[in-house]
Amino acid sequence: MQGQIIKVCFLTRDTGLADAIARALGECFETCPSSELRLELLNETLASSHVLLIDLRTSNSDDFDEAAIRLMGTLNGLPSHPPIVVLCDEEHRGPFLRAVEYGADDSITNPPNINELRIILRRVYKLYTSEQELRRLRGAGPAGRLHELIGNSVPMQELFAMARKIATCDVSVLITGETGTGKELLARAIHQLSGRSSGPLVAFSCANLPETLVEDELFGHEKGAFTGAITSRCGRLEVADQGTLFLDEIGDLGLGLQPKLLRVLQERRFERLGGNKTVNVDIRLVCATHRNLGEMVQQGKFRDDLYYRLNVMQMHLPPLRERRDDIPLLAQKFLEKAAQQFQKNTRNFSPTALNALEDYNWPGNVRELENVVQRGVAISDNESVDICHLPESMRTVRAKTGLQSDVEILPVSRSYEEEVRRFKRGLILNTLQQCGWRKSECARTLGVARGYLHRLINQLGIQDREINLSGPPADDKLPSGPVM
Repeated sequence: MQGQIIKVCFLTRDTGLADAIARALGECFETCPSSELRLELLNETLASSHVLLIDLRTSNSDDFDEAAIRLMGTLNGLPSHPPIVVLCDEEHRGPFLRAVEYGADDSITNPPNINELRIILRRVYKLYTSEQELRRLRGAGPAGRLHELIGNSVPMQELFAMARKIATCDVSVLITGETGTGKELLARAIHQLSGRSSGPLVAFSCANLPETLVEDELFGHEKGAFTGAITSRCGRLEVADQGTLFLDEIGDLGLGLQPKLLRVLQERRFERLGGNKTVNVDIRLVCATHRNLGEMVQQGKFRDDLYYRLNVMQMHLPPLRERRDDIPLLAQKFLEKAAQQFQKNTRNFSPTALNALEDYNWPGNVRELENVVQRGVAISDNESVDICHLPESMRTVRAKTGLQSDVEILPVSRSYEEEVRRFKRGLILNTLQQCGWRKSECARTLGVARGYLHRLINQLGIQDREINLSGPPADDKLPSGPVM
């Protein structure tokens, strides 16, 4: 901050005061006085200013004060604007209190102490730049992360970059993807990165609900609107004012409600059920669906005008099977979360368990992965989640040898000794197969003595019938049975 010139936009009708303050602040401040309070004429000045100083002294006309307050209210609704400091008379607190209500960051009394004014201007600007940097860092996040979404794969990195671009643009967003891919997490990330992050994020799912219930949830009702409506109630649209409304499974919204939602998007107003009073709202709409809305429009199941309103920006979340590179990252995150939740010392996955997770098709996507990892942590008694802790459907994996005939590892039991025995059997059989069933070469590959390999083969009960149909060479034949 030292040595940096702070540009101050000073809104006042007292040109003498503006000149005096500009001279007194000194060379570290650049003051641009103006009596213009219309935002469209101030945009260029505000864009190049670091701090906005507004004169609200009672010596000014009431019209000026009112216009200044309205300007502050407008600025407060924008994604970004310079911090605001107001100059007011000490004995008249009314304008100051209203200024605070409309977003003023600090104030100074008239006549201002120049040293105090310098400190205030520097402080609010430093705080503003720190908040902007914090928002930028939160938006960027660590590599492979967008708020609660995680992914290092190319599709997810492209999705994260697009989300950061469109978040600051106040447009409707349609998120598509299979169930369990994290559509609501993406909606939350867009809200947090937007200029509405200080406002509410209201989520509602339209899935499998009667149309009358969805209508009441969205629009609210007045007292006596229907049997049981003993009090008035605000709907989700009203609660989301100045924030973001997330409608999940928008494809399930009934045809009767679609025109009402379209009217809200077009006119930004509606009436509660049973009422005739217009409610004005300022919301950003983010919708999600696993359905193909384009096909539903062609089939007459979804209104085309509403579809075009919702589909200003479409973002697709890929299923987990199309981004398998993210499975280890997600699984480790869920493991750490579950270990903390269950107060266990589980830290990682065994190689076989991780391979099984990566090979599975995940019809339930990320949500299913989280549930599987939770189960594994819950029943694990050591620091690792092993394949025996995974659901039965994942316990059969194939050891990929690169040959046409792979050796199948049998479904595991919960016995540690049995698991070790089966692992050794599978390892020896795999190695023998790769070495053309030659024990000498197999022993060299495993790094053990040939006699020790013979003892292992006998102890593990590896029989002739398990040998590949091509069979080993006659001079290097495996023993026909265990030798005691």
